[in-house]
Amino acid sequence: MLDCNYLVEILTPKKNLGATDKIAANQFAERYYRIIDQKMGFSVPDNPMGQPRQSFVGMLKSADLPVLPQRTVMNLNTFHTKDELDELLKTAAELGIQYLLVVRGDGGPLLPKLDPKSIGGSKSVVTSIDLIRYIHHEYGTTFTTGAAFNQYNAMPLEHNRLQYKIEAGAKFVITQPVIGQDAQVDKVFDFNIPVVIEAWMSNNIGLLLKSVRSQNEELGKDFDPLRNLKTLHDAYPQSCIYLSMLGFKQSWPEILPKL
Repeated sequence: MLDCNYLVEILTPKKNLGATDKIAANQFAERYYRIIDQKMGFSVPDNPMGQPRQSFVGMLKSADLPVLPQRTVMNLNTFHTKDELDELLKTAAELGIQYLLVVRGDGGPLLPKLDPKSIGGSKSVVTSIDLIRYIHHEYGTTFTTGAAFNQYNAMPLEHNRLQYKIEAGAKFVITQPVIGQDAQVDKVFDFNIPVVIEAWMSNNIGLLLKSVRSQNEELGKDFDPLRNLKTLHDAYPQSCIYLSMLGFKQSWPEILPKL
């Protein structure tokens, strides 16, 4: 599995920045190399919140950045044209990217919708299960696909959905941000595949609750990201930790125990 204790979420620049394109690209490269220097891994979202961003593979090529297959997770969602999807996968394979986190995605009016029939789907919309199955059918063992698990969704429906994703070919799981030890996350380990635990590293707990569509304000009462990170390390000592909203102005060795 991944050769790192931490995965850092890093966003590519937004599209159509005009004169600030080069500045944003340089900032991305600087952050990329900082993560490498700290021997951590990358997780790169695919057009998060439905906002068009530069593709990860495009940034790797244009900035001539090194590819670290055992420390890189490229996110891929269903909001692409078929041609664009195939080009992203082809380029990722050529660059040596191995790990893909396959999600349905946020979508939105600025992004295209993939035709389910174009990848062998049978529903009215493309699911992450369809996309996982398509990737393995077209690329065999080139990629190791992972699936998302949302412990805030209704159970056992979400556990059942995860089972379908694994049957389609998913080989690892990344959770939604976990607050304290979570009974639903604990059950994911019963599937006997690696589980990456997401840690919310911002004090903005309201944004977390909004992102997971939770109305449970008690969930994040007195939330402290560093205290929560320690709890997650204690509860899930063998798991890689996905660091969401990690500040790049912080001194990481001072706040990340496993560096």
